[in-house]
Amino acid sequence: MEIINPLAQEYAESFTTPDDALLQEITAFTVNTHAKSHMLSGHLQGKFLEMVSCMIRPQYILEIGTFTGYSAICLSKGLQSTGKLHTIEVREEDAAVAQNFIKRSSFSEQIKIHIGDARQIIDELYYPWDLVFIDADKVSYTEYFNRVLPKVKQGGFILADNVLFHGQVLTPEIKGKNPKAIQAFNEYIMQRTDVEKVLLPLRDGIYLIRKL
Repeated sequence: MEIINPLAQEYAESFTTPDDALLQEITAFTVNTHAKSHMLSGHLQGKFLEMVSCMIRPQYILEIGTFTGYSAICLSKGLQSTGKLHTIEVREEDAAVAQNFIKRSSFSEQIKIHIGDARQIIDELYYPWDLVFIDADKVSYTEYFNRVLPKVKQGGFILADNVLFHGQVLTPEIKGKNPKAIQAFNEYIMQRTDVEKVLLPLRDGIYLIRKL
């Protein structure tokens, strides 16, 4: 299902600050070489992540799901000068690609990639997160949220990607483990009273969540 009108998407991108040369290179490399290139955040969402980070000016960012490094670099653009971004990737090959791009960025000393199971790594990281970006396996979204929320600072933010899951959560009968997991996550977040939230129909849907 096409969620966003392609003409509206194209129009929005044409009125959005262009990606820098490195982000353009990451996009081209991913599209041309990766079988799952659709997982890339992309220009419009990437600039949104950058803008959110710049508004918050975080000291500590956690990203769950590195992929090829595009979103980590976008998020890092709002870091304080002494800030750190920790990003977790389960696939060694993707982590290696991301690392090569990150080394060439202005944030090479501020971004640390962790390879392995996000559940274990989240529990091993003891930082007061200002901003968390969840963009990994969909069946674990609720678990990731519950593991990170206690470590998020009061007033801190969590962003969850793909919460419309290609429009499959909009159908009368939701089928498949991933869209069912996303629907369950969305319902779970909605019923919580310790966070404020807004679900944005940007790209494949982003849930913007603020800890009260």
